[in-house]
Amino acid sequence: MIGLLAAGPFGLQARAAEGWRIAVIGAGMAGLAAARALQQAGAEVTIYEARDRIGGRVWTDRSWPDLPVDMGASWIHGLTGNPLTALAREAEAALHPTDYESAAAFGGGSERPYPAEPWDMLETAQKRAWKAEEDLSLRAAVEALPRWAKMTTAEREAFRAAVHRMVEHEYGADWGALSAWSYDEAEAYGGGDALFPHGYDQLARHAAQGLDIRLDARVQVVQATRDGVRLTFADGTQAEADAMVCTLPLGVLQSGDVTFDPPLAPARAEAIASLGMGLLNKCWLRFDAPPPVPTADWILNLGPPADLWPEWVNPSAAAPAPLLLAFNAGPRAEEVEAWDDATTLVSAHDALKGMFGTRFPAPIAAKVTRWRADPLVYGAYSYHAVGSGADTRRALAGLDWDGRLAFAGEAASPDHPSTVHGAWLSGLAAAEALIG
Repeated sequence: MIGLLAAGPFGLQARAAEGWRIAVIGAGMAGLAAARALQQAGAEVTIYEARDRIGGRVWTDRSWPDLPVDMGASWIHGLTGNPLTALAREAEAALHPTDYESAAAFGGGSERPYPAEPWDMLETAQKRAWKAEEDLSLRAAVEALPRWAKMTTAEREAFRAAVHRMVEHEYGADWGALSAWSYDEAEAYGGGDALFPHGYDQLARHAAQGLDIRLDARVQVVQATRDGVRLTFADGTQAEADAMVCTLPLGVLQSGDVTFDPPLAPARAEAIASLGMGLLNKCWLRFDAPPPVPTADWILNLGPPADLWPEWVNPSAAAPAPLLLAFNAGPRAEEVEAWDDATTLVSAHDALKGMFGTRFPAPIAAKVTRWRADPLVYGAYSYHAVGSGADTRRALAGLDWDGRLAFAGEAASPDHPSTVHGAWLSGLAAAEALIG
């Protein structure tokens, strides 16, 4: 970012928006970043948030009084140079580093050799796909390889399981939906990753200080007026502003639940339709004593089955009580999301018994996410569907309606998509775009 974005921890420094009334839709990290930057530039900013809390997909559940758990975002991905690292320092939020190299694999009741990774074959498939005139799915690109035709059924199943754990869980989508050209198109910060033992929401609360935030304000219609924008909410009330920053999640934009009058620019509408909204769900299991698992940060479940609860995180070293965290992504997550909590808990416990033996202790409590069913997001985070890429996100970001409507959010981040820091940076970029 250039210019005003480098001026301070929240962005804009010059008071270039004196007298402006700016509405920000959404009190997630993108909205908080934009609002803080615009307020710092002299604007009168109001954030309208549909939920009864701030943070959006940064959601720390504190219903266990002694044990906060992050139901949405969990990690700062890449601590070196990441704006969230500085924000965490300002918020005095403790960090617990994790390492993908700290990993073990289990299946059939015992430890197994760590499985081969799929990257060489995926890289070959992607390079071949780049030579094609049209994009295709990652699955189609792999299955077109001569090497795939020579693999045995067992080799294909092992490769498919590796793709599920390492690709579909990363991007929240089936490999048949991911773009072979651009599924992994993103920049990354170095320095490793870190969890928040006391909750990711510490960053949102810190960023929200001093901002005017209206909760339970679900926008349904955004209209351009002669002098600005008008918002109509679910309860029939309205608000007006000179300009607006929209940080609605991609899933909400795709749903049509919010009407834009006049319609958005064709390129922006096409970008919204072209990107995919993925799904990654969590299941936190709490135990009354430390569970008999290795001290590794990551524990792989090799099954059978290998695509149900395939990834586990052991955060107990940084938590005040024994915990395990399990994930499902893509089509499996869609299936599991339809289960009730009791069924989900039993399934997760059965996976642990399959990994470590039938005497594995039962959890005493669980917390489960269902992001697809959430009407304020309709999924976990965006991904590059076939035919989309960083340019699609650039078309989603930026200004509409002659400069009075700006878009931000993780889906609008071309360089750091699907991340909290990408959402944060997009909010700063939207603020700068409005100021001009």
